[in-house]
Amino acid sequence: MTKPVNLRQYRKRKQREDKAAAAEANRVKHGTPKAVSDLAKARAEMTAKTLDGHRLDDGE
Repeated sequence: MTKPVNLRQYRKRKQREDKAAAAEANRVKHGTPKAVSDLAKARAEMTAKTLDGHRLDDGE
């Protein structure tokens, strides 16, 4: 026979794992210095601006 599974323990373990994953995401999001996040934002804006500048008009 198989061993019975305690669903309460499984649910608590799953909740701890989800909480740990959310904490890791928050550490990545809020743990970066302001200068680094500003640089990343500026690079994204520059890339978007360059891409928009290379678009061809459709002649309207």
